[in-house]
Amino acid sequence: MYNLQLETFIVVADLGSFNKAAEALYITPPAVTKQINLLEKDLGLQLFVRTHRGLALTAAGKSLYKDAKYIIQYCKDSVERAKKVMEEKDNMIRIGTSPMTPAAPLLEIWSKVQKKYPDIRVQMIPYMNSQENAREILRNLGTNIDVVGGIFDETMLHLRQCQGMELSRQRICCAVSVNHRLANKEILTVQDLYGEKFLMMHRGWSNYVDELRDDIWQNHPQIQVVDFDIYSMEIFNHCENSNEILMAVENWKDAHPLLKIIPVEWKYTIPFGILYSKDPSELVKRFLKIMKKAVSV
Repeated sequence: MYNLQLETFIVVADLGSFNKAAEALYITPPAVTKQINLLEKDLGLQLFVRTHRGLALTAAGKSLYKDAKYIIQYCKDSVERAKKVMEEKDNMIRIGTSPMTPAAPLLEIWSKVQKKYPDIRVQMIPYMNSQENAREILRNLGTNIDVVGGIFDETMLHLRQCQGMELSRQRICCAVSVNHRLANKEILTVQDLYGEKFLMMHRGWSNYVDELRDDIWQNHPQIQVVDFDIYSMEIFNHCENSNEILMAVENWKDAHPLLKIIPVEWKYTIPFGILYSKDPSELVKRFLKIMKKAVSV
């Protein structure tokens, strides 16, 4: 980071002798002389003159000496700061967050235990949901984003080439516009959905969702199921503007300010947890273990 010749210069100036400086630095006197000669050549300055008492600083040497200790200490402090930043980065869990994969549920769990693990830090990495983003981010977990909190099943994990650790089960709910006729209800019955268009992710996205879909088709034909391809802000806006009902989960209660998430009197849930790379780092493995233990207490 800094020129070692400058530190040698300080020692020579303090001791007034190449030989004494060599002893203090555990190098040979010729090596000390060579370093000082190179420093003077690089700076274009004469730093020492020989006297009958030994070495003395020139005017230029005295000027440099005044600042040299500060320069060296500043450089050392800079290196330490850089090392600290690197250590923090090495102990940083980068959590991807979007309206459909909010980091808040993970942070709520982490906040309960983080004091026990002060060496682990977390950083929010925002991103926008799109079909392409979802594929790339989940396929490349561990590159720019370490983990994402979201709903999943084995089918989705296989398609997205990542792993998932379940933390809880989320009830499959309905999202409606705050102006919808059902918005004043705190819980819905299946019959409340009769005559409505119910927006659901397409078949094959999740076994849990397909189970609900089959139940509706077989036992509640009064509900019109409408497929869509990807959860994004666009589908949330469509739900609000069209006055249709969107399949949602409780964790999305803050995703759109003009939508209300309402539970339904049915048995259907879907796993919620942490999505992570098929080849997680040791830090991510440790984070997963801590989070799993936190929810099992």
